[in-house]
Amino acid sequence: MFKRVVITGLGAVTPLGHDVPSTWEALKAGRSGIRRITSFDPSNLATQFAGEVVDFDPLKYFDRREARRMDRVTQFAIVAADEALADSGLLNAPINKDRIGVVVSSAVGGITTLLENQEILRTRGPNKLNPWFIPMMLVDTPSAQLGIRYGFRGPNMAVVTACATGSNAVGEAFEMVARGAADAIVAGGAEAALLPIVIAGFDVMGAMSLRNDAPEKACRPFDRDRDGFVVSEGAAVMVLESLEHALARGARIYAEFAGYGTSVDADHMAAPLASGEGAAVAIRAALARAGMQPTDIDYINAHGTSTKLNDVAETNAIKLVFGEHAYKVPISSTKSMTGHLLAGAGALEALVCVKTIEEGIIPPTINLENPDPECDLDYVPNVARRANVRVAMSNSFGFGGHNATVIIKRYEA
Repeated sequence: MFKRVVITGLGAVTPLGHDVPSTWEALKAGRSGIRRITSFDPSNLATQFAGEVVDFDPLKYFDRREARRMDRVTQFAIVAADEALADSGLLNAPINKDRIGVVVSSAVGGITTLLENQEILRTRGPNKLNPWFIPMMLVDTPSAQLGIRYGFRGPNMAVVTACATGSNAVGEAFEMVARGAADAIVAGGAEAALLPIVIAGFDVMGAMSLRNDAPEKACRPFDRDRDGFVVSEGAAVMVLESLEHALARGARIYAEFAGYGTSVDADHMAAPLASGEGAAVAIRAALARAGMQPTDIDYINAHGTSTKLNDVAETNAIKLVFGEHAYKVPISSTKSMTGHLLAGAGALEALVCVKTIEEGIIPPTINLENPDPECDLDYVPNVARRANVRVAMSNSFGFGGHNATVIIKRYEA
């Protein structure tokens, strides 16, 4: 018998703000966090802008020695997790730390640390490498560091599925709590890969927008004139608990985690199936896990990357599963404002679903000025919309054909 799983804490570090309130207010206002890159000179790159977390000072959160032993991705993860745990009140409760877990994942881990030490090796020799280099760069380091920080000894791991990582992380955490493997899990995704080699790599694939003259207009999901995605950085974390554990400690409950499905296209490393059939498998699985029908869904937070292939494939997937109801359910892509946080994206977008249910406000898809005829659903263009959202769904898709869908619903006793 599965346990009911609820969400009791939220945390985020994004291009729109260093916490959940500032990020959510910007999303409701339709404000873009995309700007010209400031952390290095991007002049020789085809794409010179990104969703950068600006004015992030690690010394505000860590002492100098601690900060030096963490890659930026781990710093983001910890700041978001600190917020989520404070929000949840979990650390103030009488908990069994053997039954509290962490599933906070990254797609590429401490890539900044890796590249910095490669340069040190090349220019100064092997004896000058940072002794913390190896543990700083690992993909599972954010989860491990969070376990150490809080003394949580339950399930602890990283789930890696490229750009679907964040959704798979919170989805797998949901399943662990549901089957009784943990009382609570701190779950989410983080990424800090705004580096010349990463942006250049995406550019040579033809995947990135080139709107250097108007970065805030660059991410335009479902628009006829979209020309690629915008890479971003940041983290999003939520606290998932069994309902009985949350009630026993008198926790405030945001929403209930209702369903999760995952699949793979089994077709191509970089391009989604145009038909949407692979993504449809994940969506159907999430609905089945939640015991719901497509007509139960009141809002979809789309993967919506602003690439020519993805937006059509996702639209087709929704139509395959939802039929005529596809034209009635509001859909939006908050990547239009945040850019694509890679492993952080799915976790952030699940968090957006929670806030949408809580406040009854659907954030918009900005920059949707000339709809693509092949993308003919209701994408909540440009302006937020008030709506009674009882059940929300979020889709995430990644290189390798990975697909993940989560369903979150209003908590009812």
